[in-house]
Amino acid sequence: MFSQAPRLVSQRPRYRDREDAADQLIDALRPHLNGDGLILAIPRGAVPMGARIAHALGATLDIVLVRKLGAPYNPEYALGAIDEDGLVTLGPETAHLQGSAWLEAEAKRQLALIRARHTLYGPERMAPPISGRTVVVVDDGLATGVTMIAALDWVRRRGPGQLIAVAPVGSAEAVDWARSHADRVICPWRPAAFGGVSEFYRNFPQVEDEQVIALLKAHAT
Repeated sequence: MFSQAPRLVSQRPRYRDREDAADQLIDALRPHLNGDGLILAIPRGAVPMGARIAHALGATLDIVLVRKLGAPYNPEYALGAIDEDGLVTLGPETAHLQGSAWLEAEAKRQLALIRARHTLYGPERMAPPISGRTVVVVDDGLATGVTMIAALDWVRRRGPGQLIAVAPVGSAEAVDWARSHADRVICPWRPAAFGGVSEFYRNFPQVEDEQVIALLKAHAT
């Protein structure tokens, strides 16, 4: 399914920026959230989106710490992902990497980064309860989808009442995969040709740790 790096394509961006993408998701999410909804954004890129959605819908904002396991030939292309419990997710066509020296080294490196971010973003923060709640996992795009799957599985183990995966754009394969791990998937744009997530945004700046920390603090008050 994901055995090689994606082919780059040239097309007109659909979204002005992440905030514009978030605005286009809000109405689709509104019927599924009540006052006890929880938005979990995947750092770092999805946190500004999650903050905007949470503010508009009166939901709680937090993060779900997962990291992609980048391909040796392209670190931005996810061959797998790891969550903060240390569990690794691989796609069907990358399952043969299980037990490989590369995977073990990359998983160890990314888990260390997850733990560093947990400390950076505030180890004293009280994680909001998940059990029984409607939980929305947000990412800014699904290329292979493996990072989203890792996040969904981490949340599922904590017993949400309803689990929703949300992204403004995704490959058809990634969206189909997410459907088998979430109760609902909201992804309004599934282009036939999919290169990298950034190509679908006119403005796609790096989200820095300081911005994540500020957004989490703002929504904690």
